[in-house]
Amino acid sequence: MSEKVYESDFLVIGSGLAGLLFSLKVAKRGTVDLITKRRLRDSSTWRAQGGIAAVVSPEDTFESHIADTIRVGGGLCHPEVVESMVRAGPDRIGDLEKYGVEFSKNSNGEYELGLEGGHSNRRVLHVKDHTGKDIENALANAAEDCETINISENHMAVNLYVKNNRVYGAYVLDNNTKEVERYQAPVTVLATGGAGRVFLYTSNSDVATGDGIAMAYRAGASIMNMELVQFHPTLLHHSTIRSFLISEALRGEGALLLGSDGTRFMPNYHPDAELAPRDIVARAIDNELKKTGADHVWLDISFKTAEFVRNRFPNIHETCLQAGIDITKEPIPVVPATHYIMGGVKTSINGQTDIEGLYAIGEVACTGFHGANRLASNSLLEAAVLAHNASLSAIKQNSKSIPGAQIPQWDPGHATDPDELVVISHLWDEIRRIMVNYVGIVRSQKRLIRARNRIGLITKEINRFYWDFIITPDLIELRNIAIVAELIIKMARMRKECRGAHYNKDYRREWHQAVDTILRKGYAPIGIQ
Repeated sequence: MSEKVYESDFLVIGSGLAGLLFSLKVAKRGTVDLITKRRLRDSSTWRAQGGIAAVVSPEDTFESHIADTIRVGGGLCHPEVVESMVRAGPDRIGDLEKYGVEFSKNSNGEYELGLEGGHSNRRVLHVKDHTGKDIENALANAAEDCETINISENHMAVNLYVKNNRVYGAYVLDNNTKEVERYQAPVTVLATGGAGRVFLYTSNSDVATGDGIAMAYRAGASIMNMELVQFHPTLLHHSTIRSFLISEALRGEGALLLGSDGTRFMPNYHPDAELAPRDIVARAIDNELKKTGADHVWLDISFKTAEFVRNRFPNIHETCLQAGIDITKEPIPVVPATHYIMGGVKTSINGQTDIEGLYAIGEVACTGFHGANRLASNSLLEAAVLAHNASLSAIKQNSKSIPGAQIPQWDPGHATDPDELVVISHLWDEIRRIMVNYVGIVRSQKRLIRARNRIGLITKEINRFYWDFIITPDLIELRNIAIVAELIIKMARMRKECRGAHYNKDYRREWHQAVDTILRKGYAPIGIQ
């Protein structure tokens, strides 16, 4: 039985850009319990290389950024959300700079802006090729120095406590003591990131297991667009260095994609070639691999000067050297991998869910900003804007009189140590292989039905484990990825069309017609999910 109860004004679950920036903004108005299931700096933000998209150049316009986002979003963007997010970009860049983020600038003191797929202008602010690491460090340092933010590492949320459609906090496993503790607050914020680890191959960190989405779903919150999973076109293909992303910024600087025979292939798929939207490039690579039987394609930037490559992409250059690849002299072997989920917990532009007191911000949330396919480097923008908007809303909500409710003690049921915990790792592996084989870049109704049937059987086993055995981090994550997998499959079967990142070969005729319309008119028709 849990005896420890922690109370604060704001409970924040997750420590990426969204969770940290929210915590810093509300810490001036109350106490914050910030919990993170690993170390403070273990997050998807840390791994972000490309940068953050915002209109900061006089040669760029809000209208252009809005149009690019909507066009790439394949007709599912919510236009009012897109406009609000884009116009807030410059102010949120100011927030990050206030906390010490030093974006790369040229000799004239102007931002050194990158170009990435789907953008019509250079608008990606970056810190060389380790932007996320610098943002995470700056915000984490500020949080550690803030007296009103209590940081708890190695603490993993198990379940939200919701009563009469209001959240009062969460049950949290302290992995240091192995005890489930209670965290109570008038406002609870999910900033748990994405769900890339639901698939076998992903650019995401080990923490991206869809925890926030699964917890919100179990608590009764609305979930939307889970079928829209973005596959990044270029993950390093190497036997020992796994989950290392080769930033889209390389293609923005002119890098070319080459087939196994050394021939460039992207002009055959899209007028923008290597700078086409991510869904197009990922499917093109997938098709090339299936046609040739190769296990990777090549990304070549070796025709640039060695000085430019080492200065612009120091992290990628160094990591590839460790893999025995000198990118100043030879191409990089790359493959597509799960990268970002456009769906998630349904929220307003302020991060509010349909459960009172519960907010979701960052990748865990679905605001309608990204539509069916995320425009490159819009993710950090959304995280910063949502964190700011949610902080204003949460402060206002927290100032109201909230009816009190004590979270009951955690009931472990008949939990005992299992004799064969190895079963958990087997189920982990089985789910992720099912997802990559049947619910990957190219889907079909038959594959989706197979996935549904297999995941359904696994879920029954997991539920038995969950209540029969002691609660562990691996078991919590297993239960969460199973729920997220079920949601992705269910919604993928419901979407009987090809749309953005969701490509079902049974409906490819409709997709080609839609693409023709977009290329002819220069935009995608708007549609609200």
